[in-house]
Amino acid sequence: MKYEVNADIAAAHTLPGSFYSDADAFERSRESVFARSWQWLGKLDDVASPQSLSPRDLLPGMLDEPLLLSRDAGGTLRCLSNVCTHRGNILVKAPCTAREIRCGYHSRRFDLAGHMTFMPEFRDAKNFPAKADDLPLVAFHHWAGHGFASLDPAAGFHEVFGPMRDAMTALRPETFRHDATRDRDFEVHAHWALYVENYLEGFHIPFVHAGLNEIVDYGTYQSELHRHSNVQLAATKDGVQAAQYWWIFPNLMLNFYPWGLSVNLVEPLGLGRTRVRFRSYVGDPSKLDQGAGGSLDRVEAEDEAIVQAVQRGVRSRLYARGRYSPTRERGVHHFHRLLCEALND
Repeated sequence: MKYEVNADIAAAHTLPGSFYSDADAFERSRESVFARSWQWLGKLDDVASPQSLSPRDLLPGMLDEPLLLSRDAGGTLRCLSNVCTHRGNILVKAPCTAREIRCGYHSRRFDLAGHMTFMPEFRDAKNFPAKADDLPLVAFHHWAGHGFASLDPAAGFHEVFGPMRDAMTALRPETFRHDATRDRDFEVHAHWALYVENYLEGFHIPFVHAGLNEIVDYGTYQSELHRHSNVQLAATKDGVQAAQYWWIFPNLMLNFYPWGLSVNLVEPLGLGRTRVRFRSYVGDPSKLDQGAGGSLDRVEAEDEAIVQAVQRGVRSRLYARGRYSPTRERGVHHFHRLLCEALND
């Protein structure tokens, strides 16, 4: 099925309720949406030194692609496939330092740039070695100590992340430090897109988040749209910036508060199952547990409850599709347009 959303938000209808139970659209999104987008790989602290290796799983539950971050002796950091080109064995299972990458199955070896350097018992093989025997190189970029990869990027990293990066430079996010005590993983019984939709509008704040509504000035809450991202700007009732909520298509949320950065990664696990990973990076510990970024667990619980209720509702035979508030749901409309564009490409 082809999905379309009118470019004019004042005339547009939302995605139909049937979208959230469309198994074909969910499967298509693996390659057309997620494999073509930039996915967050986390911090790069464990590959800071030359000759260090760190395995990463690209979007577990959806893409499940084994990747390997490899920094060679000269300091160049690359993202490689973590799958041996001989028989498909996983090469590196835990962060380590090494002079080469060696497969534990049949001892095929690669240098830290991914080039195959040795393979026993292949002297009689014709046209060997070939380029296909090297480890595939994956599109990779880093920003503020975080890594990002894409299997088949539909747009360049700087095109996608440029607006956020330029806006946040003055905060010096590269100095923020991971606070593992604040790590959270939540499983939400709802379609991943419903979770994203809820994130992309402040329309529900006065009705769902009583505590947050006491802090944020709903009247001045606004959204700014970019080609591959958008940002919600929230101020306190006395006019001080409370938060910048940056969303990067399709499933990455970078929330900047006075204390630092909360990264939320939305991982689809199935039509009605989504995992959301929260990771906190602190710049000013004295501002923790204050303001809009001070009660994230409570806000998350409130969001989960409403998203799961909507999941049940959109499956109703009596629900068709809704309309957008032209003033309050610009971010949701933007997301739906990008999603349709990717699915129909």
